[in-house]
Amino acid sequence: MIKIFKTKLRGVLKIQLDAFEDRRGVYLETYNEAFYRKHGVKAKFVQDDYSRSRKHVLRGFHGDKKTWKIITCPLGRIYLVVVNCDTKSKRFGDWGSFVLSDKNHLQILVPPKHGLANLVLSDEAIFQYKQSTYYNPKAQFSYKWNDTKFKVRWPIKNPILSRRDKIGRRA
Repeated sequence: MIKIFKTKLRGVLKIQLDAFEDRRGVYLETYNEAFYRKHGVKAKFVQDDYSRSRKHVLRGFHGDKKTWKIITCPLGRIYLVVVNCDTKSKRFGDWGSFVLSDKNHLQILVPPKHGLANLVLSDEAIFQYKQSTYYNPKAQFSYKWNDTKFKVRWPIKNPILSRRDKIGRRA
C-alpha cells in the first residue's frame, strides 16, 4: 500500500511506493491519479522528464512559480534537496533533504516556488519527474548549488556542475 507522509517543508510530501518484488525483479506503480487526488494532490501532470547522470553530478537548484513536481529515482541513488524559494514567504530558504533510490522506492511531491537539486550518490542514477506545467526556461529561477543563504549541507565538496549550476541566476 502506498503511504504519504508530511515533511517539515509545507506542501512537500514524501511518498512511499508499494513495490512488488520477486525473483524476476521489481514492479511498482509510480502514479495513479485517483489515489493522489484522494489524498489531496490536485495538480494535473502534463509532462514527464528524466536525466541520467554519473556519480558526483549535482544538478540544481531549479524551479519556477507554477509547477508541481513528483520526483523519483528508478535507478541508482540520489541526494535530493528541496528549498523554499518563495521570496515573499517567512519560510524562504528552509530546505529538506531526502535520499531516493531504486531500493527504497520513495517519491517526493514538490509544490511551486520550491527549487530542486540532486546529487548522484551511486555510480549512475536516473532522476525522473512529472511536471504540472510544460517546461518553460524563461520562467525558471535557479540558485547556485552552494548559495550561502540556504546553508545546505551537501555530502560532497566538489561536485560535477554545469555552468548554470555554478553561477545560478534568478528569474
